[in-house]
Amino acid sequence: MRVRAAVGWLELGLPDEALVELEPLPWRIQVRKSLLELRLVAEMADRSWNAASETARLLCLKDPAEPQFFLHAAYCLHETGDTLAACHWLLRGPKALFSEATFHYNLACYLAVLGEHSRAKSHLRTAFSLDESLRESAHADQDLVGLGALP
Repeated sequence: MRVRAAVGWLELGLPDEALVELEPLPWRIQVRKSLLELRLVAEMADRSWNAASETARLLCLKDPAEPQFFLHAAYCLHETGDTLAACHWLLRGPKALFSEATFHYNLACYLAVLGEHSRAKSHLRTAFSLDESLRESAHADQDLVGLGALP
């Protein structure tokens, strides 16, 4: 019942209420992959980056073959201000990530913030070759401002 209510709150755009619904569930239920995924969605929507980074990293440990968990963990870490950890966490992901445009785009963002501009541009070129639509996002992305002209 609580899980259904949490989903309902998320659908209404109230992630904080969804998290309230999930909180009283027993720990053995809360650590199930499906519940962790639901929690992660709510925490990210609520912009609870510290909690979301912990949840995403737990999901990475539960399913190390799932690329999306590593993308989410890195993104949440970056949002907490720990961009170096975000970069390291993203690079720990499965090899399947290397063929995803989002992997290269996010890595470019993290590298740009860390001041590694030539590596950032290289990953941006790869991201754009995999998904040209990311070029439009890149023009407005604050993480990429320091790069100057985009590749």
